[in-house]
Amino acid sequence: MFRKLEVAVLAVAAVLMPAGAQLGIAHAAAPAVLGGGSGIVVGDQGICTLTTIGHDAAGRLVGLTAGHCSEAGTSVTAEANRDAGVVGTFAYTNPEMDYAVIVFDPDSVVPVNRVGNTTITAVGGPAQFPDIACKQGYTTGQTCGLAYGDVFQTNNWAWTQICVLPGDSGGPVVVGTTLVGMVNGYLYVPCLGPQLGGNMAAIIEDIDRRGGVGAGFRPI
Repeated sequence: MFRKLEVAVLAVAAVLMPAGAQLGIAHAAAPAVLGGGSGIVVGDQGICTLTTIGHDAAGRLVGLTAGHCSEAGTSVTAEANRDAGVVGTFAYTNPEMDYAVIVFDPDSVVPVNRVGNTTITAVGGPAQFPDIACKQGYTTGQTCGLAYGDVFQTNNWAWTQICVLPGDSGGPVVVGTTLVGMVNGYLYVPCLGPQLGGNMAAIIEDIDRRGGVGAGFRPI
């Protein structure tokens, strides 16, 4: 029924130190600033967008993104601060609902609730007609459009007329400052066909039902 967003592929180059070169003094990289809408490099190969970041009931620093971005055990690096190195790991994914939970190293990340023009203060959803919903993505930044709601009454998905492109996968979809969904795919043509996003309320409910990492999530 829909075509999922493809993850942009990055070329990885190895840099060798010339013979006779001297090692300099190593300086610790600054922690990566991450929030809903930040670009994340997944497994050193592709870029997706972080949906949100916060703490679970156990106090772990965790975040969400689209499930098709990768699988459990995959490393996460902040696109805007790659010098910080690996800052998190995919804990698990739910292929049916297309979301993933990431565990972050709290010493390597400064979590924020605002990225670009998008602020997240609460979780709800899904977006309903005639709400105007906006998303923050790595590729296209903030774009907004009319929400159609859960057209097919699946409880897990909602449609919006928001422009998305590869690299925006996982981007937060908000109404005001309430996180109501994430970017998962689009129908027909990117930025022309409607965007399909997960229902954030249903995603949080599934995480809580599963228990363990991510359960009891609250955004920063």
